[in-house]
Parts: sequence; C-alpha cells; structure tokens
Amino acid sequence: MQTLDKLQTLARLEATIASRADAADGNTSYTAGLLADGPEKCARKFGEEAIELILASQGSDARHTTAEAADVVYHLLVLLQATDVSLAQVMDELNGRFRQSGLEEKASRTPG
Repeated sequence: MQTLDKLQTLARLEATIASRADAADGNTSYTAGLLADGPEKCARKFGEEAIELILASQGSDARHTTAEAADVVYHLLVLLQATDVSLAQVMDELNGRFRQSGLEEKASRTPG
C-alpha cells in the first residue's frame, strides 16, 4: 500500500468517527457510545489501549502488536474527535517539529 493510500485510510477513519458522532446511536455504534460518554471516557479507553500495546510490544508476536497499535490509533482519533482536535491539527504540529531537533522541541515545552 502506498503512503498516500495509508494517509487516506487515516482520513477515512477520522471521517467515519466524525459521522458516528453526528448521526449514530450509542446502542448501534461503539464509536457513538464512546463519544456520548464524553472526553474522559474516551481518554480512559485510549489509556487502556496504550497499555495493551505496551504489553503486546514486549512479546514476539508482531501481529498482536500490530492489532493493538491499530486499536491505539482508532482510540486516539476518537479522543481527538471528543476534544474537537482534528488530525490535520496534529499533523501540522508534527510538521512544525521538523524545524528543530527533538531535544530542542522538548526543551521548548512549557512545564505543567
């Protein structure tokens, strides 16, 4: 799969999540149910999935790690939707970080 196709997959997933937020019932859509429960629930679920990815990455099963990473990406996009942050905003932030080293970027962050 080409890089552009992969980016389009992220954009399609983001659009699907947004459509569930606007149109779907929490009883018929897992995504709608998460979003209906608010940002705190979405953040908690993202954290759970991140821990599952960490644990999976400690093993030697690449398929398990891949599946857990996909769950993390999905739940990240749900959390972004719940907090009104777009994937484009995140990508803009990442693009801006190419202008400096990782150490410089980290040092420039405001504590807190």
